[in-house]
Amino acid sequence: MTTPPPALLIAGHGTRDEAGAEAFRDFVRELGRRHPELPVAGGFIELSPPPLGDAVTDLVERGVRRFAAVPLMLVSAGHAKGDIPAALSREKERHPGISYTYGRPLGPHPALLSVLERRLDEALGGASSPEERADVTVLLVGRGSTDPDANAEVHKAARLLWEGRGYAGVETAFVSLAAPDVPSGLDRCLKLGARRIIVLPYFLFTGILPDRVKEQTGAWAAAHPETEVLSAEVIGPEPELLDLVMERYREAVRGDLRMNCDSCVYRIALPGFEDKVGQPQQPHFHPDDDGHHHHHGHPHGGHAHAH
Repeated sequence: MTTPPPALLIAGHGTRDEAGAEAFRDFVRELGRRHPELPVAGGFIELSPPPLGDAVTDLVERGVRRFAAVPLMLVSAGHAKGDIPAALSREKERHPGISYTYGRPLGPHPALLSVLERRLDEALGGASSPEERADVTVLLVGRGSTDPDANAEVHKAARLLWEGRGYAGVETAFVSLAAPDVPSGLDRCLKLGARRIIVLPYFLFTGILPDRVKEQTGAWAAAHPETEVLSAEVIGPEPELLDLVMERYREAVRGDLRMNCDSCVYRIALPGFEDKVGQPQQPHFHPDDDGHHHHHGHPHGGHAHAH
């Protein structure tokens, strides 16, 4: 008898924006349609239904005992490093007999960089010429984190987007929790001599934070009418994203995780963040995850990195 492949569990962050939450749910459904050989489920760690625990319960009720969990996140911040592994550990207590492997976040994968390049072309009104690109400065705007490793990954994405594509430059900014903020990032572009700026949100789906990026961009542009400022769209549920999630799934099933721990704030004493080393990780309390206990931390009391 052939052993069925592990199921696929998609772990999302959650948003207060219903359109963004529904985009995630649609994405999970599309993955299920594309891969009928796999049970597929998805849930959020906070803010949006369904909670991750309900997604695990759904798989268990379908007879699943093994699954691979993929964090649908661009950078490896606290949610991917601690919150999701802690939540999965809690689900293992709730459902004795299940086992899982944990994949890595999406990262600045070449396929996603190609989508970002496409979004920039769309903002310019179509396929751009080398001459047009040489006149464009891109401001890549990430979510922002208290984890310096996560913020550094946004800078890495910006550099990779710049290399070989012919833009005048690619700068970075963050919409929350980290500097520079969007107006400061635009100020920097201007000081560097930018004549045409495209603000590119480094987000998978629409939501409150991408909307905030557009609002702040619009306000800055209104105050600087001499500078052309355009707004690009988020990555969205593109075929490249669907394929990348399956690539991360297959890595997790094979055990080929390749998680970067060299600058993990929970493992390495980085200046100003020394107190986070070895910090116990707690699963998020999700308001829709009723009827369960919410006090379980990671059973080993430390960082649940990539297990």
